[in-house]
Order: sequence, then C-alpha cells, then structure tokens
Amino acid sequence: MTADALKKITTDALNTLAALLDEGHSDQLTALLKTMARFHTYSWHNVCLIASQYPTATRVAGFHTWRTLGRFVRKGEKGIAIMAPIIGRREAEPNSENARSIVGFRAAYVFDVEQTDGAPLPAPGEASGDPGANTAALKRAILDRGITIESVDDLAGALGTSSGGCIRLLNGLSPATEFTTLVHEYAHELLHHADDRPASRDTRELEAEAVAFVVGGAVGLNTADASRDYLHLYRGDREALAGSLTRIQRAASMILAAVGPAA
Repeated sequence: MTADALKKITTDALNTLAALLDEGHSDQLTALLKTMARFHTYSWHNVCLIASQYPTATRVAGFHTWRTLGRFVRKGEKGIAIMAPIIGRREAEPNSENARSIVGFRAAYVFDVEQTDGAPLPAPGEASGDPGANTAALKRAILDRGITIESVDDLAGALGTSSGGCIRLLNGLSPATEFTTLVHEYAHELLHHADDRPASRDTRELEAEAVAFVVGGAVGLNTADASRDYLHLYRGDREALAGSLTRIQRAASMILAAVGPAA
C-alpha cells in the first residue's frame, strides 16, 4: 500500500470520526449513562463489607432500584449487608435549612446483578464484523516489534492494557472486539511510552481509539458507535481530534502497512 493510499484512508476515516463526534452520544451510550447514574458509589467500609460477603460482586443495588431498572431479585437470594446513614435534624437548630445531618447508621441490604433476572442492562457499543486473517497479521506485527501479548481472565473491567512492551488482552472477546482492542493497545505502545507522550490521559485515549477506528474501518469492521462512545467518555471532540491528527495518522499508517485491505 502506497503512502498516498495510507494517507487517504486515514484522512477519510478521521473526517468521518469527527462528524460522528459532532453528533453527540449514541442512544446506547445515553441509556448506559442514565442507568449508571442509578448505582451508588460506596464508601471504602461498605466496599469491604460487600467483598467479604459476595467476592464476585460487580454491580450492586437495592431491591427497589433493581425493580426500576426492569430487573428483579430472584426468590431465595441472600442480601448483602451494608451500613446506610440515618439522616435527621440536629436538636440545637431543628428549623435551620442546614440542620439535617447523619445521626447514625443502620443495616441495609443490596444485591449483585448476578442475583437478579430481567431486562438486560445497557452496555457500551462494540465493534462488529469479521477481521479474518488480519488479527493474525496484527499479532505478528506486534510480536515483531518485541512486544509480548498475554491473554488473561480478568483485567479489572478493562478489555486490554498496555504496559510498555506487553499487551494484555481479556479472554472471551468477540473477533471484532479482539482486533480493535489489540489495535488500541498497540497504538498506546507506539505513541505513549516515550518522552513525547501527551500528559493528558484523555488525549492518550483519544489517540489510541482514533487509531483503532481507522484501522478497524479499513479491514471492514463496524466501529462507529463503539469508538464514538468511547471517545465521548474521554471528552473527545473534533478539536481534540485535530490536535492529535499527525500522531494518529502516523500510528494508523504504520499498522495498516502490516494489516489491512492490501496486506
């Protein structure tokens, strides 16, 4: 693939991505953010209580909160005890607007999502399609640069990580998501483990995901909603994309020289 062809692919793809960012959140991301707002952030003490009683818990809420989300606690499930504050008025100033305060704690019970049945919770958009032999070509390119690839069962909620010389990838990903996650983490390896890396994490994530969008699209994957939603979570917009354009094009072109339509 010629340098001009690579530049056209990356330029066209980044123009498309900028237009997608201008459109704002997808319906799927909007629903996800509304749902996540229903879940409390628990104190460290309550996090420890939850972990000690239900070590595999991932998302917990009270009985009635689950019902409002269209899910129902299964009969016979045992609640996870936490400490909930009791709000009351201070006796010294009962009529003051600021008189309400925590006057004690009581036991309350929450349930993990695995203890419930019902409507599926909204999930982030995912890439779709079949990368075919491009995944193997991508892995060869990564290994040829002396970067190892490890498959693991748990990444604390992440799909992949890059640690400078090692990419870790979550087991069980769909072929499309595996490919785009590998591209994303490879972009981190190429762009973000040297002295010239952007200081802002938001910028680093924007650059890596934009590269994944370009390369994924070039091999025929549908990555539009997944990349747009991911970048919106890291405050990505047209202006931020333009600020990293040269770096994104450089990394995408390097990867597409090894994989892609003409590989």
